[in-house]
Amino acid sequence: MYSTLPKRLKAARLKNQLTQRQLGVHLGMDENTASARMNQYEKGKHSPDYQTMQRLAKVLDVPVAYFYCEDDLLAELLCAIAKKPRAEQEKLLKLLSDDNNLLPSGNCSG
Repeated sequence: MYSTLPKRLKAARLKNQLTQRQLGVHLGMDENTASARMNQYEKGKHSPDYQTMQRLAKVLDVPVAYFYCEDDLLAELLCAIAKKPRAEQEKLLKLLSDDNNLLPSGNCSG
């Protein structure tokens, strides 16, 4: 099964101008194994657990959901919105909710 995680992890790492080794060390991995472990994540051979994903998201300054988002545009929107202050996020949600009732109030399920 295809996973977006490897692709998004590599893109976020490169955007932050980090090597695989540097990123692994930032996460607290041993310097001798950091590069190999990050490479396995980026190749999709192994998947990090959720706590590691939270640490990756923090180091790379992206929301955890970014790594799992299947749609490229939506992934970029997630990043852009996540960088906004909470009050602006709430305004955006209200704007989208009010725009012809595109989004139901309070949830995505409709």
